[in-house]
Amino acid sequence: MSKKKKRKSRNGISNLSNTILSILKKERNQAFNYKQIAAKLGVNDASSRNQIIKKLRDLQGKNEIEEVDRGKFKAVINTEYHTGILDLSGKGTGYVICDDFDDDVFIASNNINKALNGDEVEFYVYKRRKRGKMEGEIVNIIKREKNEYVGVIQLHEKYAFVIADSNKMYKDIFIPINKVNKAEDGDKVLVRLEDWPEKADSPYGKVIEVLGKPGEHNTEIHAILAEYGLPFEFPYEVEKFANNLDTSITAEEISKRRDMRNDLTFTIDPKDAKDFDDALSFTVIKDGLYEIGIHIADVSHYVKEGTVLDDEAYERATSVYLVDRVVPMLPEVLSNNACSLRPHEEKYTFSAVFQMNDKCEIKNEWFGRTVTYSDARFAYEEAQSIIESKTNEIPQEVSLTGEAYQADQKIADAILKMDELAKKMRNKRMKSGAISFDKVEVKFNLDEQANPIGVFFKTSKDANKLIEEFMLLANRKVSEFIGKQSPKKTFVYRVHDEPDVSKLANLQGIVSKFGYKLNFKDRKTTSASLNNLLTEVVGKKEQNLVDTLAIRSMSKAEYTTHNIGHYGLAFDYYSHFTSPIRRYPDVMAHRLLQHYLDGGKSANEEAYEDKCKHSSDMENLATKAERDSIKYMQIRFMEDHKDEQFVGVISGVTDWGIYVEIIDNKCEGMVSVRDMNDDHYAFDQDLYAMIGRSTKNMYQLGDEVVVKVKNTDLVKKHLDFNLIGKYEG
Repeated sequence: MSKKKKRKSRNGISNLSNTILSILKKERNQAFNYKQIAAKLGVNDASSRNQIIKKLRDLQGKNEIEEVDRGKFKAVINTEYHTGILDLSGKGTGYVICDDFDDDVFIASNNINKALNGDEVEFYVYKRRKRGKMEGEIVNIIKREKNEYVGVIQLHEKYAFVIADSNKMYKDIFIPINKVNKAEDGDKVLVRLEDWPEKADSPYGKVIEVLGKPGEHNTEIHAILAEYGLPFEFPYEVEKFANNLDTSITAEEISKRRDMRNDLTFTIDPKDAKDFDDALSFTVIKDGLYEIGIHIADVSHYVKEGTVLDDEAYERATSVYLVDRVVPMLPEVLSNNACSLRPHEEKYTFSAVFQMNDKCEIKNEWFGRTVTYSDARFAYEEAQSIIESKTNEIPQEVSLTGEAYQADQKIADAILKMDELAKKMRNKRMKSGAISFDKVEVKFNLDEQANPIGVFFKTSKDANKLIEEFMLLANRKVSEFIGKQSPKKTFVYRVHDEPDVSKLANLQGIVSKFGYKLNFKDRKTTSASLNNLLTEVVGKKEQNLVDTLAIRSMSKAEYTTHNIGHYGLAFDYYSHFTSPIRRYPDVMAHRLLQHYLDGGKSANEEAYEDKCKHSSDMENLATKAERDSIKYMQIRFMEDHKDEQFVGVISGVTDWGIYVEIIDNKCEGMVSVRDMNDDHYAFDQDLYAMIGRSTKNMYQLGDEVVVKVKNTDLVKKHLDFNLIGKYEG
């Protein structure tokens, strides 16, 4: 008998033992007899029952189970159990991420035991794999990460199956015919898992929504939201509640606030923005001393705790910015009207007001509720024009109205002075070790049917940085004001931990292929060399790749009540205070700040920590949805360019192929190694390269190549390229 066959037959014998052991370990507080185990296995023939009895005695002989009552067995628990989060690959194997171990624990597909990606699971580690990696088995699912999936339904006469879009869902979902909810064969649907019977190969579910036909624009955008459990519209009662709010500006309410309506105030936002949640005011107190107000929409005045409106805002926790639409956190009556700091309208605001000199030293600070009046609204391009020309002339090509005009000279002077101050504040931050991530954003020109007709890149200029610096100032000073109080008070911080050393080493390995060097000796040299790297790559073919990898090497920023500072910004205290229309943590920060200004006691830390965790989780889902929508739109764009050749940069190399990012539009696709048929190519992990066996031809990370579209899959959001060859320039 060959080794392979021997191993197979041994596995067949041991599989029943493992299955019985898994059943007993999963419900280790309960005793089972052979009939109950047979029922769980879905067998009732005499031969199978005899096998079970035999295996029970074998396991008892090995002291893996014990007989606690006549014919009733329990697992002998001499194993330590751990809990962690399962991260599945598309192949059905996975790793459990667990704080008890430095390395993730490998789980083979036959030891997943019905766990799904992202589930919180209980597992034990039972042996070491090759290369010293630990291997384990999942014995219990503590909490499902999600129970709703998007997929395409296949109807049969008496039942249906849904094939999930996500490659992390390794099983098709069985749908009884009475639970298809009028779905037609081939429809894209949202399905909810209801049960996964012990003996069933697939989970059972029911269709809860028919999203439409695969590949249609609205279907796919709706599917992206549904995949992450994000809402598509507001419930009727929430809209009704918001529409019935009193949004008028009253003399009584003004009397309770600092009246700043006469201060010169303006907004600077993207030209297509509808929700303006921040405005700046500028007053010269005396030569060399200025009062600058950062005025934020007073969302918490309208959104009161305990209302359906607040419950909905908390559940959403963030607005979601997809390529062709915004899914707002608050209904339109608030986000685009009552709370939006529109020009020539009085608004309730929550403000941080600073007196600052030419050296950017803060001589006085004040926080509280205000009423403001915006004198003017600028697009970033208009403010940028003022900064570059140092005049109040706004040319036609950047004007919001499409007509050239002269801005108010006082506002132009204010913008120029604040730009000067912002640059000084930014330099100060950089010297303190802040890291400058100015990642290029991919944007699309869409026609009326939301078809992508062009791609452009959004970069951060002086006008963007002006706003950014004053928002950072407000966020930092608000959190400092509360964080430094004694006794300690509960607050919502935005924290960012130091980067993981192994991720930095990985980044160093990759960027060295492009000739860049990094110095990780200490915090200061790490920040300085990262900033150097990010500056050096600007405008280079590898910029997007290096920017992306540098961001991935960082820890994730998150919300918490436990302040550890913000590494990337080099701040000891930082919070989010400046965008309450689109972020729930900012609403919480406003409420807590007002509570403490009123002399209130420290809020319940545990309750706020739970809210922080929820906000971080929802931010993460929104980011994934936003990324998916960009990927989807890139693939739609490439569908119309199938006959063209493109120059791209190799952005990733794996044993199954190379990833190429097109320089002109940042679309990334894959060239399968199977399609590289001019030679037999093998993956070289150390060189991040594919090397041809005969020709020694090498395709390495960062190389410029020419590709053509092979296949576009809107449903799976997958783009395949054919490799034409190296770009000779």
